[in-house]
Amino acid sequence: MLDRDLESIQAVRDIMKKAKIAAESLAKLSQEQIDCICAEIAKAGAAQAEPLAKLAAEETGFGRWEDKVLKNLLGSAMAWEYCKDMKTIGLLHEDNATGLWEIGVPVGIVAALIPSTNPTSTTLYKAIISLKAGNAVVVSPHPGAKRSILAAVEIIQQAAARAGAPEHAVQAITLTTIEATNELMRHRDTGVILATGGEAMVRAAYSSGNPAIGVGPGNGPAFIEKSADIPTAVRHIIESKTFDNGTICASEQSVVVESAAAQQVEKEFIAQGGHFLSERESEQLGKLLLRPNGTINPQVVGKSALKVAEMAGFMVPSSTRVLLSRQDSVGAKNPYAREKLCPVLAWYVQPDWESACQRCMELLHIEGVGHTMVIHSQNQAVIREFALQKPVSRLLVNTPAALGGVGATTSLAPALTLGCGAIGGSATSDNVTPMHLMDVRRVAWGKTELSALRSAQPVGADANPPAYYTPTQNLDITPEQIAEITRKVMQRLGQI
Repeated sequence: MLDRDLESIQAVRDIMKKAKIAAESLAKLSQEQIDCICAEIAKAGAAQAEPLAKLAAEETGFGRWEDKVLKNLLGSAMAWEYCKDMKTIGLLHEDNATGLWEIGVPVGIVAALIPSTNPTSTTLYKAIISLKAGNAVVVSPHPGAKRSILAAVEIIQQAAARAGAPEHAVQAITLTTIEATNELMRHRDTGVILATGGEAMVRAAYSSGNPAIGVGPGNGPAFIEKSADIPTAVRHIIESKTFDNGTICASEQSVVVESAAAQQVEKEFIAQGGHFLSERESEQLGKLLLRPNGTINPQVVGKSALKVAEMAGFMVPSSTRVLLSRQDSVGAKNPYAREKLCPVLAWYVQPDWESACQRCMELLHIEGVGHTMVIHSQNQAVIREFALQKPVSRLLVNTPAALGGVGATTSLAPALTLGCGAIGGSATSDNVTPMHLMDVRRVAWGKTELSALRSAQPVGADANPPAYYTPTQNLDITPEQIAEITRKVMQRLGQI
């Protein structure tokens, strides 16, 4: 094992030498040349969306290949359509009036860590956005999806070569070990780490010593407010939670409803394929969902509701699409209050939207803070309150969360790396695009002189100083005067 670890580390070092040369060549290409490479990759990825989807489903046992086709299209054609007109190379913006230029600068090499839940789609997506920003990319596959990830890399490499990309612009680790991934993340030539996967891996990326963009776990609740179009809201939630059997981290994990609408919502779930678990079934499934170490059991990931029920030891009607467990508490030891990457939902009933709002925040702070949640409502005031209070980076409205979060059914950037903001331990709250994988060099012309800055009345200042202006030599001032000056300053700032 030790020899294999050492061999994998050396292999990464060899890959990085080649990637550095490729990055230097990429940095000399024009925007047109870069765009040609990316367009060819997107075209090839879209053409192979179905074979790659079938390979990923077969290898991992997660999800449905039919839904993985759409994921592959999102990671290739849709992602490219969104970013194709972005200026990323050379002079991005020139404003001679203000004396500012902006120049795109590649970070060099992107370390692309790929999860097993969305393997081929994430590989296509990360390759396209990395190259669009002028970078070389090194893919680190999840061992559980290595075959399908490497198949996607091969398609990308062939397409890039056809479009004139430098050799080794896209590479992948083939001897997959933890040590190899760590070497990639810590390597001195790594420009930025793009980490999508488990929480431990994301933490390792941030502690590597190199810049990193990581994604934490999702645990988004779906709130159905009493003014919602309930049949549509339920349909959206079921469509989202069953899409690829719930493997997208933005998908709903809990349903929170107001008591005034609870009965109607429950009937609608049952009519559309929801099965409400009995206390015994909830207990049985809960034991399956949560492992003794407090983490969700990977055996249930991407499995259908029927399969999950069977694994838990009970049968449900063949028409069942999602499983719902009635809950009245939130805690880290409650498996239903955690992220469940399969068609299982917690069910909470609250007296009103204010208490529902609080329940949603409790769920998010257990897990998934900074990520995504969805609200179904026609009440703009309630939607606004949720937008102002929820600790998420994406509040989705009247849409399936899984598809809305990744930008398929919303105007968000099509992406398979969803930032969780500072509150979620992420470097960004955005859906990650090429703009996150480049630096911007600013060229700034001088606009004033030091003498003017030292003047009592700087160039461009008001002819008359504001009423609260006091010469610095007058230090005899009372607390009341300080309070009055502060009030006037705040008043003036509010008028700017």
